[in-house]
Amino acid sequence: MTAGRNMQADTTGAEEARAPGNSDEPVAQSPVAQVPVALVVDAEGLVCPWPVLKARKALDTLASGAVIEVIATDPASYIDIPAFCDTAGHILLDQRRDGSRFVYRVRKGTGG
Repeated sequence: MTAGRNMQADTTGAEEARAPGNSDEPVAQSPVAQVPVALVVDAEGLVCPWPVLKARKALDTLASGAVIEVIATDPASYIDIPAFCDTAGHILLDQRRDGSRFVYRVRKGTGG
């Protein structure tokens, strides 16, 4: 579906942030990086629709407000996971690219 689109690398979080002028002091992590993750969903090597289906199945086992981390390699997941969150009432806290992997943090919504 969207696998043929060129994806530009998002380096957010790919390297440890450093304070300006002093490369020895790391910058404080973002609030999203400090959110505890209830489950990690490994969808590496799977193509559409499997990353979304695995995320949905994981979220179905958790209480509202719980956070999952989804790791996928399918470039279509960069569109599919946010669309799934929008339609299912979940909150996409973070999406980033880490080399060939796409990493998402999703908070389960109150609707299901």
